[in-house]
Amino acid sequence: MKASSIYAVYFILAASLSIQSGFSQKKSPTAEIEPYYDLALTQAERDSLLRGLEDYQKSFQAIHQFKLANSIGMSLVFDPMPTGMQIETVQKPIDWGLPKDVPLPVNKEDLAFYPVYKLAVLLRNKKITSTELTQLYLSRLKKYADTLQCTITLLENTALAQAKKADDEIAKGKYRGLLHGIPYGIKDLLSVKGVETTWGAEPYRGQVFSETATVVKKLEAAGAVLLVKLTLGALAMGDIWFGGVTKNPWNLKEGSSGSSAGSASATVAGLVAFAIGTETLGSIVSPSTRCGASGLRPTFGRVSKYGAMALSWSMDKIGPITRSALDCAIVFDAIRGADGLDNQVRDAAFNYSAKTDLKKLKVGYLKTLFDASYPTKANDQKTLDAIKALGIELTPVELPSDIPVSAVRLMLTAEAAAAFDELTRSNRDSLLVNQSRWAWPNTFRTARFIPAVEYINASRIRQQLIQEYYAKTKDFDIIISPSFGGTQLLTTNLTGHPCLVVPNGFNDKGSPTSISFLGKLFGEAAIVSLAHAYQQASEWEDRVPPLFKD
Repeated sequence: MKASSIYAVYFILAASLSIQSGFSQKKSPTAEIEPYYDLALTQAERDSLLRGLEDYQKSFQAIHQFKLANSIGMSLVFDPMPTGMQIETVQKPIDWGLPKDVPLPVNKEDLAFYPVYKLAVLLRNKKITSTELTQLYLSRLKKYADTLQCTITLLENTALAQAKKADDEIAKGKYRGLLHGIPYGIKDLLSVKGVETTWGAEPYRGQVFSETATVVKKLEAAGAVLLVKLTLGALAMGDIWFGGVTKNPWNLKEGSSGSSAGSASATVAGLVAFAIGTETLGSIVSPSTRCGASGLRPTFGRVSKYGAMALSWSMDKIGPITRSALDCAIVFDAIRGADGLDNQVRDAAFNYSAKTDLKKLKVGYLKTLFDASYPTKANDQKTLDAIKALGIELTPVELPSDIPVSAVRLMLTAEAAAAFDELTRSNRDSLLVNQSRWAWPNTFRTARFIPAVEYINASRIRQQLIQEYYAKTKDFDIIISPSFGGTQLLTTNLTGHPCLVVPNGFNDKGSPTSISFLGKLFGEAAIVSLAHAYQQASEWEDRVPPLFKD
């Protein structure tokens, strides 16, 4: 059969499920679709299986009639831990190495571009108030959000109330920590009780939940001030949402990439001090790269996903997008840890210390990827040279090369199609703005034809990938990689490893580029240490997009 699209397969399969009396005497329509599934059955085998398909159809219909909320996960729980690995659980006091004092800028508007750790010192020393900062960011959001198309819901009244509470507490000596009084934004796939949560998609406008996401609750407990719900590409893909295309603050002709589009754009443009993003396959790394932010994708199972839209139960991760690597660490420390609501979260230590001796860290680099020809090669080579100049020895290391990593990606699309099955079957997927070939509507439809057998076998291959990755990299604290080299991004998202991406220059279009620091599972402290040292020796995280500097 020569089909022009997957829809032909759909209609043939539908025909095979509408079995008429005496149908078995005719040629089975399953013969037409077998090549798509790499099958070659005999006619007798086809005749036998058709009756079984009738039974499965009844099961499918029963499942479809049962209402499943997006928040209901799978009974199968993904665990990225390879056999033989041990994690550190003893938490030591964190030495952030912050300055005792930070001078105020002559122009207070410049505070909008200060990293969190400097704002924290100013707030702790009572040189500024949370209310001042909150008003500053609210003003900038009102001024620039439409230009960037980066906001969905502004929470002005509650933000000012939270800021006042923070100021009162700090004045009375009740200091909660480094995020106390710091204004921030969240990707609009995180729920806030009583507030619209759109997931960036037209079919879900007006959606309101009765619970608040764990990440938001943890930040509230830390005293942070929630300002705004930020854009994401619809259902966590790209930068196209129901209101437009979120822009790169360095180049308004470009989208900000996605799917944490608004989180990266707003942070870099100085509209929030930091933001929360999520990643399934590049959704922190990609917009952080495009916009010039520092973004941390934590280890899978480090941060609770309770209250977040589910796309892939075995790959979704929540992390900070900030102005610096150290900011990522400060925010991550506040949001990590088990909550009793997400059964995939482990409690593990985060023993960051400003006194870490970098020369004692074992640092590898993915030599084959750096040796290849690619657009950002020159900037990446300068980054390697800068790291060597810190006195760090770089050892070549390679990713597993004999595993069909790209094929295992079907696990993501199968899970995503399941998460939004009702959207597909109701035809409300036609309301999504992006209807291109590889956009979610078509991906969801296509993924319905992924057999359960292949999903399970892909999971088994993934388990082998986890073991082989561990065998090749277990001796390294950090591995440096081009952010988009080879299959690195897919591989490390499948294995659940943490990644800290930081800016390392600009391309010929004037847009930022980035480098990626990969860590061991639950090894975020080491990658923060090296990335912070690199940023102290470079200038890229201090750059401000000219269009947004008043």
